[in-house]
Amino acid sequence: MPFDNFKLNDGRSIPGIGFGTWKIARDVCGAQTQQAVEVGFDHVDTAQVYANEEEAGQGLRDSGLKREKVWVTTKWSGVGDKGVRESCLESLQKLGLDYVDLYLIHSPRLCKGDIEGTWAQFELLKKEGLVKSIGVSNFSVDDLKTLLKTAKIKPVVNQILLHPYVVTQQTPLLEYMQENDIVPEGYSSLIPLTSKPGGPVDKPVKEIADKYKVAPEQVAIIVTTSSNKDRLERYLAAGDIHLTEAQVEAIDKAGAKGERDDKRKKKAMDVARYGLLAGLGVWAGFKLVL
Repeated sequence: MPFDNFKLNDGRSIPGIGFGTWKIARDVCGAQTQQAVEVGFDHVDTAQVYANEEEAGQGLRDSGLKREKVWVTTKWSGVGDKGVRESCLESLQKLGLDYVDLYLIHSPRLCKGDIEGTWAQFELLKKEGLVKSIGVSNFSVDDLKTLLKTAKIKPVVNQILLHPYVVTQQTPLLEYMQENDIVPEGYSSLIPLTSKPGGPVDKPVKEIADKYKVAPEQVAIIVTTSSNKDRLERYLAAGDIHLTEAQVEAIDKAGAKGERDDKRKKKAMDVARYGLLAGLGVWAGFKLVL
C-alpha cells in the first residue's frame, strides 16, 4: 500500500515519500531515478547544487511515467551566484520540464539578509506557472517569522533535518509550522541507522521491526535515496506500517536520550580541545621564555 499524500495549504497534495538525488553521481543518477519511479516512487527530489538535475530528468522520461503522475521537487541553491529566476529557468531546462511541482529556497543564508525580497521572487514564479507550489528548506522559526511578515503566499513546506536524534531540538520549529499550516518534509531520516548505529534508537526500532516482520529502515523514512531495488521496494512497503502512540513515544524517548548523549560528548570534546589548546599555549610560552 502506498504512503498517504499530504494536503498542502495551497490546496495541492504532495506524495508522502520521495526519492532524493542528493549524493548520487551523475553517471548513475538517470538509471537510479528511472528505477525508483518504476518500482513505485512518484516523487523525485533534486536540487540545483546536486548537479544531477539533467540526469534525473532523463530518468523520469526513460521511466515512461506521464508528467502529471509524478511530483518533481527542485531547489534554488544559489549556484554560481545565479538569481532565483535564472536558476529556475535553468533547472527547468535541465530537467526537461515546463514546470516543477515544488520549488524551494534551499537555505535561508542564500537570501543574504533579504528573505522577504527572495520570497517575493518565488511568488512571481508561482504566478507565472513555472512552479506549482513554493516552499523553503532549513528555515528556523525566526526565518519563517521574517518571511511570513510580508508573504502573500505561504510556503507549503519546510524541508528540514528530521530523525529521532533531533526531534527534541526541532520540536519548537515543528509546533510553529503546525500553527501556520506548513508541512514538515524530513530528510536524512535514516541517520540513526546508517550513520549512528548502536545508539538508543536501535532497540525500539528493532523491536518494532521484529514485531511487524519488516526491516528496521522501514520504521523511519521520508525522503530517501538508494541504488538497491529491493531496498526501494521495502521503503514503499513501509506505507503499510502503522505505529501505535506507545511505539512512537518509545522511539522519541530513545531519540531524546541519544540527543542528550551527543550533547554530552560534544561538551566533553570541547573541554578536551580547550585543554589541549591551553596546554599548547603554555608550552609555547615556556619555549619563548627559554
